[in-house]
Amino acid sequence: MTKDELITARIEDRISQCRDGYYVTSTGLLDTHEQALAIASSRHAAGVRTFMYGGYDEAERRMLVCVPKDLPVSDGEAVEGLLRVLRVKLPAISRELSHRDYLGSLLGLGIERRLTGDILVRDGGADIIIVPGIEEFLLKELHRIGSVEVKTEAADVSELIVPEARVEYIRDSVSSIRLDSVVSSAFRLSRSKAAEAIRRGLVSVDHAECLKPDAAVPEGSAIVLKGKGKAVLEETGGESRKGRIRIVIKRFI
Repeated sequence: MTKDELITARIEDRISQCRDGYYVTSTGLLDTHEQALAIASSRHAAGVRTFMYGGYDEAERRMLVCVPKDLPVSDGEAVEGLLRVLRVKLPAISRELSHRDYLGSLLGLGIERRLTGDILVRDGGADIIIVPGIEEFLLKELHRIGSVEVKTEAADVSELIVPEARVEYIRDSVSSIRLDSVVSSAFRLSRSKAAEAIRRGLVSVDHAECLKPDAAVPEGSAIVLKGKGKAVLEETGGESRKGRIRIVIKRFI
């Protein structure tokens, strides 16, 4: 059984538990490729309604939530208690830590990635979305991130602190509004490297994995390139003297 087949089997098991047991179920927190598998598995799930949830609207790592279709439960009620927040606080005098620092420390404790969601880094610390089952362990064991002594506390996901985004605007022109062209402009890659990243499953558009370099990108689409960050195609329209299409991209930095 391949890795994708194993992931799909686990997702389908959650859907079956929801349908047969008549209760709300959910998967672990998934990356964009795994979310694509989850969406495909749930598309024809009889008797079950499904949606993705990651703790806040812009979450990149999300879980599939399954609800029996005739169960009188709202989406908000269905996700109650599914996620918590681990709040990490740095000392007053400390070097700032990166997303990689936080993730490395979690993995170093043996925490599986499916048990943690987005890591929202800000000045002075970070909020880490987690499943409730690992909360007590992390509060007891996570005392150091890299070389920095930290303090931790638990919070409800409704108290999540989403840091204000820092952005830059990129103005460029492309021959057509296709995904490899937009990724190339947004992340300053050659078009061939952008196309390769897309084919490798490293690019998602509006939370959905896209494997087609020539896919059309609608204005307003959010694009994520793993390891490079996120960008939004803010504007399209108007032609340059050479007949190319002018675009404006908002890149999150």
